[in-house]
Amino acid sequence: MIHALLSALLLAPAVLAADPPPPVSIDGFPIGGLGRQSLPAKGCAAYLFSTGATRALVAMAGAEGGTLRIALDGQARDYARTGQGDATDLGFANQTRYAAGDTAATLTMTITRRADLAQGAIVSDATLLVERAGKDGVIMPLAGMIGCAGQN
Repeated sequence: MIHALLSALLLAPAVLAADPPPPVSIDGFPIGGLGRQSLPAKGCAAYLFSTGATRALVAMAGAEGGTLRIALDGQARDYARTGQGDATDLGFANQTRYAAGDTAATLTMTITRRADLAQGAIVSDATLLVERAGKDGVIMPLAGMIGCAGQN
């Protein structure tokens, strides 16, 4: 079921009616939703959705460019990879650290390959830890999928 939902969200034609705006806050977190995101021209990207009461695209991580895109306090921003654990699959580690300015984020995810996904994998569970100077840290549970451009 998650595969069908994620595929529909990621592959829906752009010619349909305009997408509704993503939520500014998800389930009381300072983390908001992202609008539609495209596959990268090269490499793989992880598309991660909230698993609580509000379902929305929360994060997009690019393996090739080493960036994490999230929306904090209503502003989408890219964070650069600053460290990672051992590579696990499709260019992603099981744990990766990102930072920009006074904000750091740690993405931990479990990647599961499936025979019915030729250019990607399922992210069966993930957590996003966001830490900002002078503010409480936030941990959000996520799940999603990885999509790849070309052969992987």
